Amino acid sequence: MGSSRITFDKWSDSYSDRMEHMRASAVRDLFAAASRSDIISLSGGMPDINKLPLDKVAKAASATITQEGIGALQYGSTDGRVQTKEVLIGLMSELGLRVKPEDMLITAGAQQALDLLGKIFINPGDVVITEGPTYVGALQAFSAYQPDVHAIDLDDEGIRTDLLEEELKRLGKGGAKFIYCIPNFQNPSGVTMSALRRRRLIELSHEYDVPIVEDDPYGRLRYEGGHMIPLRALDEDVIYLGTVSKVFAPGLRTGWMVAPRPILKKVNLAKQGTDLCGSALNQVLVEHYFNDTPWHKTLQKAVDAYRERRDAMLEALDEYFPPEATWTHPDGGFFIWVTLPPYVDTDQMLSVALDHGVTYVPGAGCFPDGRGKNCMRIAFCYEEPDNIREAIHRLAEVIDERLGMYRVFIAAGVLPDAKED
Repeated sequence: MGSSRITFDKWSDSYSDRMEHMRASAVRDLFAAASRSDIISLSGGMPDINKLPLDKVAKAASATITQEGIGALQYGSTDGRVQTKEVLIGLMSELGLRVKPEDMLITAGAQQALDLLGKIFINPGDVVITEGPTYVGALQAFSAYQPDVHAIDLDDEGIRTDLLEEELKRLGKGGAKFIYCIPNFQNPSGVTMSALRRRRLIELSHEYDVPIVEDDPYGRLRYEGGHMIPLRALDEDVIYLGTVSKVFAPGLRTGWMVAPRPILKKVNLAKQGTDLCGSALNQVLVEHYFNDTPWHKTLQKAVDAYRERRDAMLEALDEYFPPEATWTHPDGGFFIWVTLPPYVDTDQMLSVALDHGVTYVPGAGCFPDGRGKNCMRIAFCYEEPDNIREAIHRLAEVIDERLGMYRVFIAAGVLPDAKED
């Protein structure tokens, strides 16, 4: 006979109070399920690195050692190599940003930058403002520092600045530590902030003395429409986060922060206690990739593939999803946000979707306060178009089965309870 074993944590009384507040990542928890051969994953926002020219990447990796020598294997400065900064400054200049090396710091992906900002800004109970919904990784990074996160609703033009203004008035001047936003192809909604909203957001940040943190991982992944100028290009007080994860390789964990120098000084101090310095090896590889390979052509191939996948997903949604569902229509990025009737709980529905061979990210994980239970994030970036269509077909069957149960209640004039399964 088999036996069950319960593991007790004898260290439970030793952990810090902050561990009680740390959130698990809804996306990371799905990775194991998504790796099954029978699953089509619409959950992970993974770039398609199959488009990378491995022969050219191999040459760049070889040059990292043969040209840089032992220096690529040694400790470096906390804020990163000047040569790498110059390469990244070149990337930002193409987006309309003018930056000097002393205005930036290299991080282990933009995710480390989020953690460092939490470390230097947030005391327990401090108010942090985000878009609603927002990036689950940001909520996870901030949660260790125990903030009170206020999520301001989005619409098709981005964060509702009218609602933001109401919230800032209620909090008072300096009442929030910062406003975190993803203006371009927002994760998870796919929405892009309009030019009018960008200007108003900056006005409000100055009026109420609240800095803006602009996260821009998807800015180069535009499939239609014109380029939108980053917030940082409009206001040098904006804290700007970038990464090579979506334009080169996420496994290198190379990102950066541009910020006012007093803030960078504090971030540098916090980073010394975290990792001393970033990987010089990875930074030199980034330099050689962007200096020595036709990376613009490689990125354009990826953008063309992502556009095709987005179109396949939107077409499949139109064909298969029920009339009760609505969804966003992103001009770029990786994600579409689906909204179902308020009595549907997508967290409860996920296990059924897994049985049907498809995953997604339940919407509640993208809010700090339990909202979004009837929503989901679906990613079109990784799967091929045929798989995307099949996944949407499977998911539509799951949703239709769930709605079928509720339609009976609605026809009888009874409002169903989303908590009943």
